[in-house]
Amino acid sequence: MIVMAKVSKEARKAMIEKAEEDRAKNPKPKDKVSGFATIDKEAEKLESEN
Repeated sequence: MIVMAKVSKEARKAMIEKAEEDRAKNPKPKDKVSGFATIDKEAEKLESEN
């Protein structure tokens, strides 16, 4: 089980805004991957950035 570290509200808000901007700039076509697989992939990407 992955345990998320505590993130301040400001940091969380900044991450959400950055993700929304990235999605707006680079829209991706819908893929055939389940939502949970997509969430897991995004979580791995975020962990590697931090």
